[in-house]
Amino acid sequence: MENVKLGLKQNWKQFVLLIIVNAFVGGMVGLERAILPQLAEEKFGLIAKTAILSFIIVFGITKAITNYFTGAFADKVGRKNLLTIGWLFAIPIPFILIYANSWSWIVFANLLLGINQGLTWSSTVVMKIDLVGEKDRGLAMGLNESAGYLAVGGVAFLTGWIASNYGLLPYPFYIGIVLSLLGLFFTVFFIKDTKHHVAKESKGSKIILLKNIFWETTWKNKNLGSISQAGLVNNLNDGMIWGLFPILLASLNFNIKQIGTIVAVYPMVWGLGQLFTGKLSDTLSKKNMLFWGMLLQGIALFLMTFAQTYLHFIVLSIVLGIGTATVYPTFLAGIADYANPIQRAKSIGVFRLWRDLGYAIGAIITGIVADSFGIITAVNLIAILTVISAFIILFRMTKK
Repeated sequence: MENVKLGLKQNWKQFVLLIIVNAFVGGMVGLERAILPQLAEEKFGLIAKTAILSFIIVFGITKAITNYFTGAFADKVGRKNLLTIGWLFAIPIPFILIYANSWSWIVFANLLLGINQGLTWSSTVVMKIDLVGEKDRGLAMGLNESAGYLAVGGVAFLTGWIASNYGLLPYPFYIGIVLSLLGLFFTVFFIKDTKHHVAKESKGSKIILLKNIFWETTWKNKNLGSISQAGLVNNLNDGMIWGLFPILLASLNFNIKQIGTIVAVYPMVWGLGQLFTGKLSDTLSKKNMLFWGMLLQGIALFLMTFAQTYLHFIVLSIVLGIGTATVYPTFLAGIADYANPIQRAKSIGVFRLWRDLGYAIGAIITGIVADSFGIITAVNLIAILTVISAFIILFRMTKK
């Protein structure tokens, strides 16, 4: 352990490899993002929004629970082992999506996707934080999340383009076969565990240990709890965008190629933006970045209910992406800052439990509201909740 060094420069080779792996992770989510809601209507004849959003509900709950256990078992099982197991769960997913003859198979594929994402994304997050130490934590998270969400947006655009030219099935999902096999290959043969980096950093840490990691990260600790609630609301609105946005755009007579482009812009801006906001979170006030980022999201969502043209939706998707880019790396950098290194993986696991439960909660709420009162009402409700979350950060967080 004497030879172990902390820092981005000192560990750049492993860091770059983890970025590549996380791009494959993000691509697995982008695989479905533009076309699955339409597949639900066209192939399986689903009409109720709650039924269509069932795949996001299952994905969100499964990913959230897996996030928690990834954090809890990171030190016992090993980060690399969890990452490898996560890729094994990914391999069947594209085959199920291609050959599914009922919607229940699509839901099952998303259960596997939730496990895959919880294991792989959580592992790459924790491993990058382990490698860089305290100085470049925000930059590390910005690069990590940027790679993941650029891949989400890029693959969403690509699958939308393929679907518009060759049909919804099977060609768009061939990309998933390549991504899952590449992810497993890189992890097994190139990625190294980071447990020694954690041990080294924990020796010099002065952060007080949490008495109850779960409850203090969930709400009791004013800083950790504020971040956790904002993470939940952030993914609550992302779950709504994922599930209802393509349906809303289709109702306004946009074609599949236009929908794929609009849906891809948001995560791509989110991904690119984190290259800058991640580094900013190392120097600027995390509290201010979280407040303004959440507020910007809420405003963009509210304005979407008035949008009509292709340009309107492109611009608002960019604004939404900027808001999300401002908060996303800051969430993880903040949790890492306020938790002792030996409790960090567990605290991140708890945060990611609540953050990704937002997918399920968002899909349930927006599905019920959309079926009862219409999609516009559902979007307005989520916009209001996002603005409320911003003000919880403003008035509750004590650390700048």
